[in-house]
Amino acid sequence: MADTSSDSALFAPANNQPLAERLRPKNLDEVVGQEHLVGEGKVLRKSIESGVVHSMLFWGPPGVGKTTLARLIAEKANARFIGLSAVNAGVRDVRKVAEDAKGRKLQGEATLLFLDEVHRFNKAQQDLLLPFVEDGTLSFIGATTENPSFEVNAALRSRSRMYILKALSDEDIKKVIERALEHELGYAGTLTLEDGIMDLIVGLANEDARQSLNILESLAVHSEDGTLSLKVAKEVIGDKAVNFDKGGEHFYNLISALHKSIRGCDPDAALYWLARMLEGGADPMYVARRLVRIASEDVGLADPNALRLTIAAKDAMHFLGHPEGELALAEAAVYLAVAPKSNSVYRAWKAALEDVRGKQHDVPLHLKNAPTGMMKSLGYGKEYIYYFSDKEASFSQRYLPEGLESNYYDADGEGWEVKVKDRLENFKKLKNK
Repeated sequence: MADTSSDSALFAPANNQPLAERLRPKNLDEVVGQEHLVGEGKVLRKSIESGVVHSMLFWGPPGVGKTTLARLIAEKANARFIGLSAVNAGVRDVRKVAEDAKGRKLQGEATLLFLDEVHRFNKAQQDLLLPFVEDGTLSFIGATTENPSFEVNAALRSRSRMYILKALSDEDIKKVIERALEHELGYAGTLTLEDGIMDLIVGLANEDARQSLNILESLAVHSEDGTLSLKVAKEVIGDKAVNFDKGGEHFYNLISALHKSIRGCDPDAALYWLARMLEGGADPMYVARRLVRIASEDVGLADPNALRLTIAAKDAMHFLGHPEGELALAEAAVYLAVAPKSNSVYRAWKAALEDVRGKQHDVPLHLKNAPTGMMKSLGYGKEYIYYFSDKEASFSQRYLPEGLESNYYDADGEGWEVKVKDRLENFKKLKNK
């Protein structure tokens, strides 16, 4: 690799701020993505431009602009911005912010508390915010990557308006990088990327604007004469990361290898491909979701416990984090590999969907609900046979719409589904009877 010491000096920042911080949008027009919230005439943009602050919850993945929007709101409202992270802040920090906010309020100065990762606060810690929000001591914006319905208590949710921020598209990330290359606080047109590097960064950024700028900044110091070559970029990032480009063929080949190894009942291969993915930088929660899918698609009712175990592994990964939680994913992968297999439900579901997407059939009259006298007079629910009143007779009635003759589910798998097959055969005899 060429000596790039002079280029390192060329691209050294004028201050110690990271590139992502220097290029943080200073107004709404510089915000990339979130058009549904901050586009012209959209609800959040109107609120921000009015300068009136209300308590909010921002829900969305990392690097999509939650902190940036909070800062812009504070600036427009002439409020003092205080940013805390629930990862390392506690009750004492919140009380201190509130006490300072009370004093500033007496002097006519507003305070906006931005609490990142608000879901990391327990119920008692979240409740602590309520009186300060209610009496106007401070305005509150909480940011979370988790569903607020489960992670933020009802009292705080009811006092906050929720805004859902969407993941950035590949085109959004490209705009972020292009802006950095041209902006006076970025590289001001002095850095050129060879073909392929833009796609490389976009793939590694994982829909995260901040991550894309961090990657660009780490690569820029290795440019030569103002040009960054693809060969050098790959060497800097390393084969492991390059191979794991989320949009590239290699990534999907690894996923395919993991899935097919589990389907083929090879626990050793399943562990190998799982390790390749996790060591290569795969999002563990993405892998967990794939394992849950495999439990439904390839194990199914051959072993109903498979779905429960993979959900538990997903929860364990979320609870323990990296690297401790990876052992739970390994356990799930081995379990799925050695479990009996059935794709009967998977095939049945696809067949049912195909019929539903075709002609729409009416609900049989005897299956319709009859909550009113008029509906009863029209025959709704008439002659319906209640299973628990007469089990055998209930098999004589039709449950599919008229004109639809389908046999979606055929229990032909292994394990527990063998018993299911016997039960279905018994159902068939009762129907024929």
